[in-house]
Amino acid sequence: MLSLTIPDSVLYSIKLPEKSVHSDLIKFLSVILYEKGALGIGKASELCGKSRFEFMQILDEEGVALNYDDAELDRDLANLRSFL
Repeated sequence: MLSLTIPDSVLYSIKLPEKSVHSDLIKFLSVILYEKGALGIGKASELCGKSRFEFMQILDEEGVALNYDDAELDRDLANLRSFL
């Protein structure tokens, strides 16, 4: 496990509700790492502590597009056809 130290002077300057600053920072980190391609959706949602569906809703709220290419679409369509 990695711990991150944020100086008090920075922490006090963050414009987030004090009671949710920890969870909000984790959420923002998860979103940014996903958006930059550093984490896939599964690990980003795990870091955020949300289900994939909940994390996809967060991405939508934050205006972040899903990292979804043609190969993934083809795989998902093939999986869907196998259930039909």
